[in-house]
Amino acid sequence: MKRIEAIIQPHKLDDAKEALKGIGIDGMTITEVRGHGRQKGHTETYRGMEYKVDLLPKVKLEMVVADARLEEVIKTLTAAARTGKIGDGKIFVFEVADAIRIRNDDRGDAAL
Repeated sequence: MKRIEAIIQPHKLDDAKEALKGIGIDGMTITEVRGHGRQKGHTETYRGMEYKVDLLPKVKLEMVVADARLEEVIKTLTAAARTGKIGDGKIFVFEVADAIRIRNDDRGDAAL
C-alpha cells in the first residue's frame, strides 16, 4: 500500500475530488494548510501599508491506495490539479506497512 500526500491550490480542490471520485477513490483526508515553495509569496497593500504574504493558502489531500492503483491515482490527481503555473503543488508517495479498520479488524488492502 502507498500513502499519497498532495499539496494543491485551493481552487483546484473540487476538480481533484471529482476526478478521484470518478476513478473510485472515495476515502481521503483534506486539510487546509499554508506554505510556499519557489514562488516565495507576494506583496500586498492594506490601508496604505505594504506587507509580505509569504505563507500562501494550500490544500493537502491524503489517501492510502493499493500499490496497483498508485500510478492511476497520481495521473488523475496531476491532471486535475494542474494549471501550468508556478505554485501548482507537489505529490509525495510513502510506503504504508499496514492498515487496520478499527470497526472490524480488517487488515491491509481489505481495510481500505
